[in-house]
Amino acid sequence: MNYIIKESDTVEKAVSMALEELKADINEVDIDILQNPTNGFLGLMAKDAKVKVSIINGPREKASNFLTILLKKMNIDCDYEIEFDNDTLDIVVNNIEGKDKGILIGKRGKNLDSLQYVLSLIVNKGRNNYVRTIVDIDGYREKREKTLERLALKKADKCRYYKKKIKLEPMNPYERRIIHSALQSENDIITYSEGEDPYRRVVIDLK
Repeated sequence: MNYIIKESDTVEKAVSMALEELKADINEVDIDILQNPTNGFLGLMAKDAKVKVSIINGPREKASNFLTILLKKMNIDCDYEIEFDNDTLDIVVNNIEGKDKGILIGKRGKNLDSLQYVLSLIVNKGRNNYVRTIVDIDGYREKREKTLERLALKKADKCRYYKKKIKLEPMNPYERRIIHSALQSENDIITYSEGEDPYRRVVIDLK
């Protein structure tokens, strides 16, 4: 929804209602006053205020503008889809060639994580309500999640066999959560994180 029309007894209330329904901030919209409120004669034939509030610089628009410029400067030809719902912005890049895909994703997804971080900063600049931003490229995150789950189980078996703690490579918070979740049902295994970002890592140990 790019715009909405609302009516209320004051322009301010109508605008506020529109912003709430659009989940937008005041600096992201254009406001057209279609009708000012009138009291009428002796309270009769009174008219409410009517406004049209249009999103011109919301999270979806900010992300799209940035991606269009970035991909053009990188000479990367691909498509992307953006969905904004429940304060979450989902961006999926698809129809991208293998070489370009590797450039955007980077080693173990580091470039993808950096792109997601930058987009989050751009999208949330000047906003009162935080928007969670998720960027994926051709299903990479799902594949990475399955890889990490297999890694977690394999390292847990190694921990059992050698009866000693196993320290994994440094990971971002998202990937650490996958490791913790994958092993939370293992009755003889515990996991915890140690170190400081960006070198924070998961440790797998016996209970």
